[in-house]
Amino acid sequence: MTTRMTINGVSTCIEAGTEKYEKFQTGIGRRKRTLVQYDYRHMDGELFACVKPTLDECRAARDKWLNNKQGKEDKR
Repeated sequence: MTTRMTINGVSTCIEAGTEKYEKFQTGIGRRKRTLVQYDYRHMDGELFACVKPTLDECRAARDKWLNNKQGKEDKR
């Protein structure tokens, strides 16, 4: 599978505060599923990546990650 999101297995999402996503299909015959690969680079440089059925689910997971990250930063 060719992808525009990675080069040699490394994410191309390098600018802070940006997101990249692409849809791909997995499965055989009639059992194909469309999934979304999603990368988000936080302002501090940390990468969040996930694979979910929809872009909305990916963004919801990112928001949950950001909320958890914010909670950890507040405790310092």
